[in-house]
Amino acid sequence: MVLIMTEENNKKRKTAEDFAKLQREISISEFFEKNKHLLGFDNPTKALLIVVKEAVDNSLDACQDAGILPEISVKVKSVGEDRFKVSIEDNGPGIVKEKIPQVFGKLLYGSKFHVLKQNRGQQGIGISACVLYSQMTTGKPTRIFSKIENEKKTNIFDIHIDVQKNEPEIIHEESIDDGIKEHGTRVEMEITGRYRKTQSVDDYLKQTAISNPFAKISYNINGEKMTFNRSVDKLPKEPEEMKRHPYGVEYGMLQRMLKNTNSRTLSSFLQNEFSSVGSKSANEICKIAKLDKNMKPSEIERENIGKLLNAMQKVKLQRPPTDKLSPIGKEELFKGLKKLYPNAEIFTETRSPEVYMGNPFIIEAGIVYDTNLPKEEEVQIIRFANRVPLLYQTSACAIYEAITETRWKNYGLQQVGKGVPIGPCIIVVHVCSAWVPFISESKEAIAAYPEIVKEIKLAIQSCARDMLTFMRRKERSKYETQRLHIFEDYLPIIAENAADLAETKKPDIKKVLQQVVKKELVEDEFRAFESGEIFEKPKKKASSED
Repeated sequence: MVLIMTEENNKKRKTAEDFAKLQREISISEFFEKNKHLLGFDNPTKALLIVVKEAVDNSLDACQDAGILPEISVKVKSVGEDRFKVSIEDNGPGIVKEKIPQVFGKLLYGSKFHVLKQNRGQQGIGISACVLYSQMTTGKPTRIFSKIENEKKTNIFDIHIDVQKNEPEIIHEESIDDGIKEHGTRVEMEITGRYRKTQSVDDYLKQTAISNPFAKISYNINGEKMTFNRSVDKLPKEPEEMKRHPYGVEYGMLQRMLKNTNSRTLSSFLQNEFSSVGSKSANEICKIAKLDKNMKPSEIERENIGKLLNAMQKVKLQRPPTDKLSPIGKEELFKGLKKLYPNAEIFTETRSPEVYMGNPFIIEAGIVYDTNLPKEEEVQIIRFANRVPLLYQTSACAIYEAITETRWKNYGLQQVGKGVPIGPCIIVVHVCSAWVPFISESKEAIAAYPEIVKEIKLAIQSCARDMLTFMRRKERSKYETQRLHIFEDYLPIIAENAADLAETKKPDIKKVLQQVVKKELVEDEFRAFESGEIFEKPKKKASSED
């Protein structure tokens, strides 16, 4: 009996050869088809937002790179229960015909991943992931219209993604005379999604209008139209490509750079491939690593790569160049917020550039103070990374950490413990960098590097101080007004009785009231603050009367 069972068990056992037959390569498309939540497609509401977001971000980048003031049209139409047709069109430079299938039908295909430059997108996943999600949920191909300048015809492609090969599958292709008017791209796809007012397309487009005040965005949701006109008529400074800084390099990256460089010597490699490294710094790195500065980079052995990396961290180097970034700008952020909150008091700040792990970054902040907002609720937090709104995973973000670590009671707002402050405010923070450290592929929250958290706190504290000054001036004005009313009520009676007793004419007490209360001075100062004159003009030196 035992012998029979042993033979049966031996027959059931699998060998290494059996396992080898099951092993095969999977494509990146196949991986994300099974793990779509990693890209943000973890619920229908979020899925609708992600599709619009990725297409609009691509449109803004394309227009900005081509030097064109963006005009973007977004249309979302319900075509069934939890089913939507989404269309996004821009006036960008368009895409050459041969590249259209690759751009939309192949994951990890793009022009930005190997370039260290401030961009909205970095991974080459976004829009092609939306095409993948569309075919997964509806089975329908994505239709792309594109026309480049000086071409008469608009090229049209209907595309699926071959998931196993991560390659575009062209369902239909044609060129027509009628399509896009001059130049640009339009993407149409049908997806499974769900629409709601908050944390969805509406909020994303409103916030995009704030961080991109140079863009005109038209929005149509089931026939309900909305337009966000531009408040700035010129494009921002174009961000520039930059080299990596030695402090931000890891072993694997350094190994690959040594293998692929065109530099003939180790010294020239360090100077050509990295920022802030001159001949003196390069020779010092080689000396600390005990490597010949004239040796070929590709011949450096594995154990010596580690020595080189350690030496690069020990040598004192200048910071990477910080003038290659393109922030929103203090006044531009003010105008973008004022466009959406015209009756609010707005305070903005743009910090000087700083560095984390060899990567330069700039923090910008704003506070919207509006008495029409709820006074007993937590303030709304609006987050941006390279001008792109971040609507989810707020509590996992460095911005949230910086806000909750700030003592808001010092600035006139209520706060329970280390929580979000309570008051009629909106806090806005923008992180601008050539490499934003997102915590996941869905790019919804920023990693809490100490340098980034510190700069965010300093930026919002600067805005909070301005807000506190405004609130105190407002209280002072209110106090002076109440004081004026007391004098207005009683002084005329006193003056009239005094005149009767003295048997003289009743005096004009208007000038006396102005001297006592200083009404004109207080109200003019407060009026100037409300109108924004204090923001736009340099403050005058305080006089003895002030």
